[in-house]
Formats: sequence, structure tokens, C-alpha cells
Amino acid sequence: MKPDAGRTFAVEPWVVREPTLDIAAMGQTESVFALSNGHIGLRGNLDEGDPHHLPGTYLNSFYEVRPLPYAEGGYGYPESGQTIINVTNGKLIRLLVDDEPFDLRYGKLRRHERVLDLRAGTLTREVEWESPAGRVVRVHSTRLVSLTQRAIAAICYEVEVLDEPALLVVQSELVANEQLPTRGADDPRLEAALTNALESEMHRADEAGATLVHSTRKSGLRVAAAMDHEVHGPEGIKITSDATEDTGSTTIIGRVKPGETLKIVKYLSYGWSSQRSLPAVYDQVRAALAAARYTGWEGLLREQAEYLEDFWETADVEIDGDAELQQAVRLATFHVLQAGARAERRCISAKGLTADGYDGHTFWDTETFCLQVLSFLAPDAAADALRWRQSILPKAFERAQQLGLDGAAFPWRTIRGEECSGYWPAGTAAFHINADIADAVRRHVAATGDTQFELETGLEILVATARLWRSLGHHDSAGEFRIDGVTGPDEYSAIVDNNVYTNLMAQLNLRYAAEVAAKHPRSAAKLGVNSEEMASWRDAAASMRIPFDDELRVHPQSEGFTKHKIWDFERTPADTYPLLLHYPYFDLYRKQVIKQADLVLAMQLRPDAFTPEQMRRNFAYYEAITVRDSSLSACTQSMVAARTGHLDLAYDYLAEAALIDLNNLAGNTDHGMHIASMAGTWVAITTGLGGMTCDATGLAFAPVLPAALTRISFGLRWQGRHIRVTITQDDVEYTLVSGPPMRLRHHGEPVALAEDPQVRPLPSPPTVDPVEQPYGRAPRQRHHGS
Repeated sequence: MKPDAGRTFAVEPWVVREPTLDIAAMGQTESVFALSNGHIGLRGNLDEGDPHHLPGTYLNSFYEVRPLPYAEGGYGYPESGQTIINVTNGKLIRLLVDDEPFDLRYGKLRRHERVLDLRAGTLTREVEWESPAGRVVRVHSTRLVSLTQRAIAAICYEVEVLDEPALLVVQSELVANEQLPTRGADDPRLEAALTNALESEMHRADEAGATLVHSTRKSGLRVAAAMDHEVHGPEGIKITSDATEDTGSTTIIGRVKPGETLKIVKYLSYGWSSQRSLPAVYDQVRAALAAARYTGWEGLLREQAEYLEDFWETADVEIDGDAELQQAVRLATFHVLQAGARAERRCISAKGLTADGYDGHTFWDTETFCLQVLSFLAPDAAADALRWRQSILPKAFERAQQLGLDGAAFPWRTIRGEECSGYWPAGTAAFHINADIADAVRRHVAATGDTQFELETGLEILVATARLWRSLGHHDSAGEFRIDGVTGPDEYSAIVDNNVYTNLMAQLNLRYAAEVAAKHPRSAAKLGVNSEEMASWRDAAASMRIPFDDELRVHPQSEGFTKHKIWDFERTPADTYPLLLHYPYFDLYRKQVIKQADLVLAMQLRPDAFTPEQMRRNFAYYEAITVRDSSLSACTQSMVAARTGHLDLAYDYLAEAALIDLNNLAGNTDHGMHIASMAGTWVAITTGLGGMTCDATGLAFAPVLPAALTRISFGLRWQGRHIRVTITQDDVEYTLVSGPPMRLRHHGEPVALAEDPQVRPLPSPPTVDPVEQPYGRAPRQRHHGS
């Protein structure tokens, strides 16, 4: 991780404030200030559109098809990719002051401030600008993407004249196929797929708005965008609208005196479909627009605030002792919510809807990181994300059959269910995604107690994934069940035998599938499951090979991994990280160097499979060879550092995971927010510092607290209850905020939780030997002392 070059944002508990405009940081701020509800995503571009880094308006799973590049083809290679596209931009509101365009690069910018309010769910902007001709105006705008009305976004735009009367012209627009920045040396086929990706099907203007309907040229998807306006101001305001194939425009003209304000409320509605007719999609967005107009601007603000008040009552994490971390954790939780809140049976992508990084694809990040948060804080969103996985099972069955396997082979990266990775060692071979999805099902059912979901959605996923493992692996001559030729989470290793993470997660998948199938025998029988098949799953799980290096007394990441040559870290220049951009994969694959936590992630998700001594030795061993070239690593290392007694290190890694975008630590926040790292921040706090584990037997905690922090408090939902855990340096308080009495475990001790909070002492932290990271790759030390 590179050092941040100075903060762009002020440190405040509940808002992210940009006190002045920093054009050089615009790519970062556009991502941080992005608003979304899981269906619509608006990058934090300026209202007038220019200057910008990347214009961005996205609809979940709305994509175009593009060819995948291959130097040499091969059987089973995916034929095409899918890329999320920038749809019709409705954010644009351009202003002319006495025929001078409001452009921050000209005239004099007296004041510019933007604020993302995490409790209001709004992005506000305050600008005071003097035109080149000397006219001074104050512009105030507030933007939201509704969490309650899924198809709706809205902007309140106010212009106040400060010195002399001025003729104001406001042009509010819908723009399709807007010009995007060139992508330099990237694949020209991607450029071609994204250039003029939308083909006009209809355009219509009315008195105070317009509607545009387009379709993609190859994927066959249809999108509609509509806008309407409410205008308040001095007498004599004139409003006109028109539309062309790619543009809808509403023009508001009026003469405004000093002290007067022209106020415009812009309502936006978006919808898309792969099946509905043009009239149906048109009517859909117009009806949503009518509902928004009925609710009104103040009503939308009130609904947004009430939704978030209810969310934060449970979800808020309070941190005493580090104000910067406090802000970052709340922002992280907010962005995870935005990514999934109203996705409603569509995928949650690696960047959410904050940019087009990774082509808008979803990976295993969603189930392993994001759903750990949503199952405990917004369980309906988590359930819908897993129902989306169920909906793409037919494509996963086809992929497995193509690969000569039974069951389902879920795609490593996709938007609509087809495998979109053109690099098969990292894509096709990363079968662990099947177990990651199954584990998310297990965790969700444990957290919610939703047996109906388990029956209607979970069972089918579990059966399909268990069958995949049973056909992918085999029993060797010694009777052990092996899974050979796969790629685990670490992308600096590929096509290995018996990756420990993969085998342990497959083992859990097989056990849980057999358990749930036995619990619902009639439904399982409809899927063709019988007692013999369930027995074969249990047998494979019981005999799963888990390699262990008896000489080093650690688990090798995969068979023979600890025999590989260790990467020469001391001779690796700092500017050659990430290594994948400067060294061939061939060299990385044959050395002991790890991009992201793999075996350590196995210890996070399967702590039951390791003794405390094994966890300590494994953690120390893999710390020394993990370079964290992936944003998925720091949160996992934080969690396991906490569980192995390295509390200061856990704190350092937690801060790295939380601040990756606020401080642009990876230097690529302009590509979109690191949603999995955001989610991993919450996981590092609850399962790391909180020591939380959950399974069918219940909920358990083993809290610890770094010396630099005086208090951490977090909440979660558990089977219809709201629980809050508050950790101080001396003790832990468990509070049942709502719901029926329950039992949990505190450091192994049973605790009965009812009306009264229960306080238990915090054990003294253990004394541990320090661990080392690769040369130059230690996290930035946040605590005081050595």
C-alpha cells in the first residue's frame, strides 16, 4: 500500500466533507461520494458535469457483451465478456449566469464544499462563484438515490444571486452515449463495446421533463430514463423541454434579483429489462416518476433519513480513541449497504455501483465478505443476493457439464451468470467460489434462523455445490479425498493440489449439504438426493486431505507449497508492487510469495479446523511472505492477528482496510470503492476484535481490544433480535436491545441474556512473539510504541 499524500477529507464522525475542490483528487472523490441503492448508482460527479474524471451512471447488471481476447483458443474457454456500461446520465444540471457558463475552471471560485451525510443519505454541495464578468452566485445542491423508492434519484438545485440582478439559464439534461475518457493501452475491443453502446428506441419530451428509451446493441437489454422538474422562484420563470435520440433537455430561464433564489427539484427514474416491451419499460419509469412527485422532495428526504435511522440503530460501530478510524468504519458500512440494499436478486459487484472497475463483475468477494455484513445488518439484502445465485444455477449447471463435472460450477467473475474470465488458471480453476456461496448460505441461516429460506433457496444451492466437489475430487490409494488442480484465493498461486482453504471450505460445504438434505428429505428427494449420495458427501468430508508440514509444523497453503523457493523480498524494489504488474505469473506461481490471505483466510472461516498453536505458527509463517497486493488481505490479517494475540498489528491492519479509499492507499480509488475491503472492516471488528463466531449451536464472542483504543461498540441482528456488544479495556457488556431472551458464550462461558445487560471481564491479552512481514511491506504502524 502506498502512503497517502495527505487527506482530501476532513475527519468528522458522521459526514465525509471535502472542504475545498481538489481537481487532482477528482477520481477519488467521485467514487467516495457515489450514491447508490443497489439498483441505481450515481458517481459523485459535479452537477454541471465538467470537470470530471469519469462520468458514471450505472444500473445493476445492465451490461454490454464484448469479445474476450485469446492468443490461443481452447475448449471450455468463455467466448465473451460482459461489461457494465454508463447509462443515460441524469445528474447533469448546467447553469449560465448572464450567458457565462458556470464552470469552476473559469472566473473565481470563492468557496466549494461537498458533504456526504451518512445519516441523511445525501450528497450536498455549496459553491460560491464569481463569473469572469463579475457576477456572484451561490449554488446549493442536494442529491440522493432513494433507498425506499428503488427506481428513483433526485436533486434539489438552488441558485441565489448575491450582487446584481442576473439572467439565469438552467439546462437540466438526460444524456445517453456521453463521451467517456479513453482507456489508453487497454483492450481496444473493450473500447469498442463501450463507445455508443446504446441505440435509441424512443425519445419524448413533455412540459417539464423528458423520457429516453435505449437498448444495447449486442446484449439485447432495454433501458429507460425519465426526468421531471418542480421549479420555484421569482415571477416570469419560463420552462421548455425537448428531446432528441440521445438527449432530453429542460430549460429554465428567469431574471433573479440579489437575495432571490431559483430552486429546481429534479426527479429521475430508471428502469431496465431484458424481456419487457418498450411501452412497458416506458410506463415503468413514468409511473415511478409519478410516485416520486407524489412523495415530494421533502418526503424523499424524510424517507431516506428514516430508513437510515433504522439501519444505524443496529449497524453503527462506535470507536473511542481514533476519530479517523471511526469515520472510515461508518463510511465503509454505508457503502456496503448502498451496494446491496435494493439489488433485489441481482449481483453485488466488487465496486458496487461506484465505477466500472473490474467491468462491474461480481466475484467470490460478495459471499465471503459482503454477505457476512448484510446477513447480520440487512438480512433481506443478503437473502436476495443468494437468491440471485440460485437464479443463475442453470448457467452454472451448463458450465459444470462443459467442464466434465457434476453439479454446478459457479463463475469466478460475471454479471448475469456466464463465466467472464478469459484467464482460466485464476478463473475456471478457482472452484472455491462454490464453497464460499454455500458458506454464505450456512451463515445466513444461522444468523436469521430462516428455515424457509434454507428450504426454498439454500437446499438447491447446497446440493448443486456438494455434487461439484464430489465429482471434482477423488479418494486416493490411502483413502484420503483429494481436490487437485485448483486455484485458491491467493492469485500468486495457481493450479495446485489440495489447497487447504479450498479443501476445508469444500469439507464444510459437503457436511452442511448432507445435514440440510437430511433435514428436508422430501425436498431433497425432488432434487434426486438419496441416502447413498448424502453418505458419499459425509465420507468425502470425513476423509478430506488437509496437508501439514511436520518439519515446519505449519499447514502448507497447498501440497508442497512450503518446499518452494521463497521470493527474494529484500531485492524487490518498492515501486514494483503490485508484483503482477512487473513480474511474470510463471515466476510468481513457483515461489513462496502471497498476494492475499489464503491459508490465513481459512483460519478465519474455519477456526474449528486448527489448534491454537497451529493458528499462531501458521499466522507467523504466512505473515512473512504475504505482500498484500490485494485489498482483500488486510481485513483478514487483522482478524487472525486479533485471534492470535497480535492486537497492535490487528489494529494496524484494520485501519488499512478501513482507510483504503478515504486515503486512497492503493492509488486506484478512482476505479471505484473497494466494497469487499469495506465489508471486511466490519468483519475485522466483529469477528476479529469481537471474536464473534456463529453456527447452529449459537452465537459466541471472545473479545479483545488494542491498547490504543478505549472502547468499541457494535450491534447486529441475530434470529429476530438486536444485540449490542461494548468492549472496553476492562470488560465487555452484552445488551439485548430487542427480542426474546437468548444465550451466548463469552470466551467459552455461557451467558444468559434477557432484559438486563450482562458484563463480563476482559481477559488480559496474551504475551506473543512479534511476527514479521516481507521487507518493506509491513502495514503503517498506527499504535504508539514498537
